Amino acid sequence: MFDDVYRGKKVLITGDTGFKGSWLAQWLLKLGANVYGLANGIPTNPSIYEILQLEQHIDHRFVDIRTAPLVRQHIAQIKPDFIFHLAAQPIVLQSYKDPLETFATNTIGTANILDAVRYLDSPTTLIMITSDKCYENVEQTQGYREDDRLGGKDPYSASKGAAELVIHSYYHSFFKDSIHRLASTRAGNVIGGGDWAYGRIVPDIARAWLADQTLTIRSPQATRPWQHVLEPLSGYLTLGEKLTTQTQKHGESYNFGPPTDRFYTVQEVLDEAKTHFTKAGKKASVEVIPSQFHEAGLLALNCDKAAAELGWKTTLDFAQTIDMTANWYLEHDRNTNMIEYTNKQIDEYIAKMQSNK
Repeated sequence: MFDDVYRGKKVLITGDTGFKGSWLAQWLLKLGANVYGLANGIPTNPSIYEILQLEQHIDHRFVDIRTAPLVRQHIAQIKPDFIFHLAAQPIVLQSYKDPLETFATNTIGTANILDAVRYLDSPTTLIMITSDKCYENVEQTQGYREDDRLGGKDPYSASKGAAELVIHSYYHSFFKDSIHRLASTRAGNVIGGGDWAYGRIVPDIARAWLADQTLTIRSPQATRPWQHVLEPLSGYLTLGEKLTTQTQKHGESYNFGPPTDRFYTVQEVLDEAKTHFTKAGKKASVEVIPSQFHEAGLLALNCDKAAAELGWKTTLDFAQTIDMTANWYLEHDRNTNMIEYTNKQIDEYIAKMQSNK
């Protein structure tokens, strides 16, 4: 897959101990990459990073990306062929509690990664992952395109918009004519097994319903471009491959998400997930308590550019996305071997992806 471009290469994942980072690491290991990681800790308990025993297979370094000298030191030591920058403060509600940490991690941390790479004398391909929330959200139905205005009312969204400005600045100031290749990506709401973060709908579902407790939600009618974690990861890996051979992708930005006619509300996620949990004997009850903080009601992405320029498209429909997600948590609850089960889900996704080409 991906023209075998990752086999034997040094691939650094910032935020490798997190939800998306762990899934990406597992996939890259299957692709034959030598995987390195930078993160300031293990963010949740339980942790998919620990469940998959990735510490046994990754050259991981505990580094806070807000600390520029350490970031530069470790990147200089690794000399990575690829960097997937995922490290972030990823929770909207947490950004209200500690906005300075959010801006320092998401914006300055991004600058620290870019600044470290510009001193390398060996070529590096950088995939800088921000968020669909980087756009100034006026809740338009047609979906945001990559050249739409950046912004953000809450600190999290603003920090991601600011990160995109940092990436744009570094590209034009230092990377445009350098040996390195750079692109940024913005993904829709990512779900899947192994996310245990607080304040996100799927891990909140798993914690409550696996324990036969009532789930508390904030905005049942909020609409999001839900996608399984493997969908954007396939986009990131595809983009990394294309950047190594197609110079016109250098400095570009790409959205990764489902088609605009496949957006669903929080309530629809609950309804679909409930069938799986109740079938497993769980009560799956829900209580609505509105949030005091601002959250977008509608958030949509237009991914035509990724389809046209990268040949990327989503593989799973909504029912398959929820099915894979719910089953991962239920299998974990049954004490299944989750390394084998996670690899099985990756293999099944790859088979579907290849058959859809």
